[in-house]
Amino acid sequence: MKVLVVGGGGREHALVWKIARSPLVDEIVAAPGNAGIGGTAAVVPVRADDTEGLVRLAMERDVGLVVVGPELPLTQGLADRMEAASIPVFGPTQSAARLEGSKWFAKELMLRAGIPTASAMLATSRDEALASADDFGYPVVVKADGLAAGKGVTVAGSREAAATAIEEALVRGRFGASGRRVLIEEYLEGEEASVMAIVDGPRSALLVSSQDHKRAYDGDRGPNTGGMGAYAPAPVMTEALLRFVKENVIDAAVRGLCELDGTVYRGVLYAGLMITGDGPKVLEFNCRFGDPETQAVLPLLDADLVEIMASTAAGELDPSCVRVREGASACVVVASGGYPGPYEKGKPIRGLADASALDRVTVFHAGTARERDGFVTSGGRVLGVTGTGKDLPEAIETAYQGIRNIDFEGAFYRSDIGRRALVRIEGSSVK
Repeated sequence: MKVLVVGGGGREHALVWKIARSPLVDEIVAAPGNAGIGGTAAVVPVRADDTEGLVRLAMERDVGLVVVGPELPLTQGLADRMEAASIPVFGPTQSAARLEGSKWFAKELMLRAGIPTASAMLATSRDEALASADDFGYPVVVKADGLAAGKGVTVAGSREAAATAIEEALVRGRFGASGRRVLIEEYLEGEEASVMAIVDGPRSALLVSSQDHKRAYDGDRGPNTGGMGAYAPAPVMTEALLRFVKENVIDAAVRGLCELDGTVYRGVLYAGLMITGDGPKVLEFNCRFGDPETQAVLPLLDADLVEIMASTAAGELDPSCVRVREGASACVVVASGGYPGPYEKGKPIRGLADASALDRVTVFHAGTARERDGFVTSGGRVLGVTGTGKDLPEAIETAYQGIRNIDFEGAFYRSDIGRRALVRIEGSSVK
């Protein structure tokens, strides 16, 4: 089988890495891919948002399965176009992807379906949004309604901070059309966790839980990013909580979509959760694999990912085929200086071979390019260094062993990935 992977970040490198391990696959094509992916797959310079170009590519290469990594092509209807061309695709339709494409749509569906979530109000003007923030009190959460590459959420601790976030979205247009409406949302106290599920209509199977680290700097300080690291499993997610989330979040959302307008969800459904004193509450839904959670979750999948995705695309998923192996995994993102703000590109990367040679270390490329005989930086999040181990402390230490071999001008990373989990399970700290 030939598989086309759409996208070019760290998540897509992890997908290609796992897909390449399937005996069902004899060729992988990536569009647009990245320099690291090019070591395993044929990289073709077709943008992830070029729907017609991707359909043509899949037809020309006689692809047997298309795997869509990023959210944008899904919200633009790429899965629909592939299905119309009789090309099997792993990823939800445009109608189903509304769960991520509009936070307000997702919020209304959650309220109708009885899915636990924070209270929120929708605003389209600065004054309306600020009045709603005042009604909730501070801290309060300000969210761009549409896609914002993981950077459209601000936790505002004061009226001044809320006003700034509202102005950025509604007045200055920082997020373009995605920020023309904002949600003003109740602030929830607790610990965050992520749960991804493989969904085939009424059937679903949970992958291992994980926890992302959105803030740029240690101690959860600094601006929100696309994610500075993740680990799996998340100790905060007990077996009882996982059962609750499957039944009352994942399955309830899929059922709610179907009851709303007959939409059938097929692909990955990601639930971002806050584990509060009153139980799990949904912060957001994503219609695809998380990034960087995928880099931590896939090494723990004890199954053929291609078999799972192909059966899901065909509407024939067997949930018992989705198995998780023992142990733990941790991914630490190495970013360019200045990220998530402006950053320079073209910095030579040293030590990749040394890091990759370490036992139980895998280096996923996110923002790299080939230059002469080596790699240089080409993005804000440059690499995701993943370590595995028999338990979480070992996995985290392994990831940082890999990190210590890598260097480029301006490189930075968080040194406390997994801190909450370590405190929870043994009271230790990251070395």
